[in-house]
Amino acid sequence: RFSLLLLNLEEYYFEQHTANHIINKDCKNEREFRGSLKICSKSIIFEPDDNIQPIIKIPLRDCISIKAPEDNEANNPFTRNTFGGISVVCSQVFLIKERNVIAPYKTVRGRTEHLFQLDVAGKVGDVVQTLHQLYRASCLDKMGDQAAMITAILQSRLARTSFDKNRFQSISETLHMECKAEMVTPLVTNPGHVCVTDANLYFQPLNGYPKPVVQITLQNVRRIYKRRHGLMPLGLEVFCTEKDLCSDIYLKFYNYQDRDEVYFLIATYIENHIAEHTAESYMLQWQRGHISNYQYLLHLNNLADRSCNDLSQYPVFPWIIADYSSSVLDLTKPETFRDLSKPVGALNKERLDRLVTRYQEMPEPKFMYGSHYSSPGYVLFYLVRVAPEYMLCLQNGKFDHADRMFNSIAETWKNCLDGATDFKELIPEFYENDSSFLVNSLKLDLGKRQGGKMVEDVELPPWASGPDDFLQKSQEALESPYVSEHLHEWIDIIFGYKQKGSEAVAAHNVFHPLTYEGGVDLNSIMDPNEKVALLTQILEFGQTPKQLFTTPHPQRIIPKLKSLSRTSSHSNSTAESPVSPNEESFEDLTEESITLAWNNIAKLKLDKQYKIHKEAITGIAVTGNGSSVFTTSQDSTLKMFSKESKTIQRSVSFSNMALSSCLILPGDTTVISSSWDNHIYFYSIAFGRQQDILMGHDDAVSKICWHDGRLYSASWDSTVKVWHCVPGETLSNKKHHFELLAELEHDVSVNTIDLNAANTVLASGTKEGTISVWDVSTATVLHHLLLLLFLLFAFFFCTDSRHLLSTGEDCCFKVIDVQTGMLISSVTAEEPQRCFKWDGNTILSGSQSGELLIWDILGGKVIERIKGHTGAVMSMWMNEQCNSVITGGEDKQIMFWKLQY
Repeated sequence: RFSLLLLNLEEYYFEQHTANHIINKDCKNEREFRGSLKICSKSIIFEPDDNIQPIIKIPLRDCISIKAPEDNEANNPFTRNTFGGISVVCSQVFLIKERNVIAPYKTVRGRTEHLFQLDVAGKVGDVVQTLHQLYRASCLDKMGDQAAMITAILQSRLARTSFDKNRFQSISETLHMECKAEMVTPLVTNPGHVCVTDANLYFQPLNGYPKPVVQITLQNVRRIYKRRHGLMPLGLEVFCTEKDLCSDIYLKFYNYQDRDEVYFLIATYIENHIAEHTAESYMLQWQRGHISNYQYLLHLNNLADRSCNDLSQYPVFPWIIADYSSSVLDLTKPETFRDLSKPVGALNKERLDRLVTRYQEMPEPKFMYGSHYSSPGYVLFYLVRVAPEYMLCLQNGKFDHADRMFNSIAETWKNCLDGATDFKELIPEFYENDSSFLVNSLKLDLGKRQGGKMVEDVELPPWASGPDDFLQKSQEALESPYVSEHLHEWIDIIFGYKQKGSEAVAAHNVFHPLTYEGGVDLNSIMDPNEKVALLTQILEFGQTPKQLFTTPHPQRIIPKLKSLSRTSSHSNSTAESPVSPNEESFEDLTEESITLAWNNIAKLKLDKQYKIHKEAITGIAVTGNGSSVFTTSQDSTLKMFSKESKTIQRSVSFSNMALSSCLILPGDTTVISSSWDNHIYFYSIAFGRQQDILMGHDDAVSKICWHDGRLYSASWDSTVKVWHCVPGETLSNKKHHFELLAELEHDVSVNTIDLNAANTVLASGTKEGTISVWDVSTATVLHHLLLLLFLLFAFFFCTDSRHLLSTGEDCCFKVIDVQTGMLISSVTAEEPQRCFKWDGNTILSGSQSGELLIWDILGGKVIERIKGHTGAVMSMWMNEQCNSVITGGEDKQIMFWKLQY
């Protein structure tokens, strides 16, 4: 029945002794109870073996005397037949869990004497000495002085003990380090010794509670996080699961060097097994629909120092539903949902106006809200029915007033909208599967409300048939399209760029300065009393999560209805006409076959290879029917290779300078090549001759793209130019007419460009590693990103145009969100990757050494290596079905690859 929750906040449990508790000694109604005497830093607790009897808690500050009676005392109650006795006289005692019922503590006031007879009489002297020390600490006037003295006693005890090596799982284990620490659980911590070996992490509590040793097998560890505990960077939390909300152990160290060393030892062990996840890598998984809204919020909470073991930093989840009165919950109506772009305090305009007026009149430091959206009190407000002992611990043995309890969902939501000081968000339990926190299954006496009604189960909205149904519908709401489209706005407020500074002011999202990370430096406060008071205030008030993002968070990619997305990708005439059933099924099949191909891309096999150039191959283009392959090379030639006859059918040289890329115009009649001689050449396939020259740049042309009569050319002259091309009438030898529509200026040479699928956005990359994202219609820059100080080799938009993947000399793949310009993922390769194709999840890349590599971009690892060219893979072509690939290399060869599955 005993738990650490019977202690006060910031109290330690030191030791326990088997003993008898004797009441009314030498009187007719003398009683004796067998049990366990617990010595704690601020109290004496006796736990009787008989469950009917209450646990007795005697605060040390209420003790009048603590002594071991001497044999020669005249009225010594122990002289007859007892030894090992301790007498405690006190003015107040608490009775807890009488008849084993969880209820508010009973207080017995008035002078009483308690006699404790220890089984081991020889320990009486030590116990009394310890109690005298702790009593002196509890009698100090100032909290800071009390804390300092108790800490000194604790450290002395820890210094006199060490980890028991007999607890090792195996005699062959190698010890890496040992240090002192505390195991953190909600509201209380337990001091002891930490040990890290080559196979296990151990924690041995000083008091042997709740068990002699806690063991974590390093092989089972999946995630490890450094934590800020009590505003100090001293925490470490270890998870042996990928998705669970609660960790396997949370440790708080006495200095950050010990914490960092344990982190390093465990992280080094697991890094060979697991890729470390950043907020950005989870963001990419969430954007692409690989993890749910719930899972993403859980990961963000974890990364922002939120933990189930720390009630002052408990995971925070949003109110999603705003309708608690309808009989049916309609998730298709926007008005069903709360406005996720605003903090709770800004949802009611009238209340907000009052708060803003007060804010404007307030002296520095200003804040809009006098309470936080997450605090220990709010967490236990929601969880009191399943965690009543936590509430009693937090509130000195009392439950809250019945009318202030969590009585009704609708009532709580209304209070969050209208209450003068109520701005709380929700906790993860509202979106999980365990509904016990909504039901008073423990039959707790939580009091009587005004009107005489007892506090029982939480009153649910009409649209919920029961607690499980309420959670089911809440989950559906959290994963609904509306929330998926708007969740990034709430993330901006809680974890993102609207958390601090001018953006927070504009978003009406300003809390007390002490709630923010870095809001106070505890090390700079010399007065121990001021430090304890400040820390207590902050921990009870609540803390703002660590800021994870400083730029706007990208929106989730919402899959549109198939018919809609299909028509939009067609030409205007097709989009205006209805999609026929045949076309629909054909497109479905195409989409499925592409997905199937990418799922099996590791089964790519070399079909044929041909050496057709004298220098490295720089570009590959294939006719619509796949019969002819055009390649450009640094040997200055454009060659046409026939797949059927396996021979070169054309070889054209436009100048003596290298060609950099090529493409085939729709209709398969013209090939365009870009050259290092500053020109772009148009070659007629039908007539086998040079048709036109565009002299458009002052330096080498590095890359060209084409869409709908427009040519986009990138050059080392630091420009990208957009041309409108009117084709000439070939028979009468009329030339193309070129009209320069736009010139996109850069600071340095432009190496590569790409157009998104909708041809509305163009990205350009420079030799210095800068990527610019341009709006094609207005020729204006949307984003400038300095990714690296290295040459960029290639980048391509994903098929949905939401992400851009780049690679360069720094050996990194980088994923950029096109909407916000945010770098959301980075994967490092062993060597530069020169070219690639990707579908948003998987990359097929050609490396500097000639291998083809297949990457899982979300997992950040290579899943297959395929032997290929003998030099760098310089160019890559893939067909629309994604089951046929052609690569061109530094070894002057083209290789034909096929999927075999």
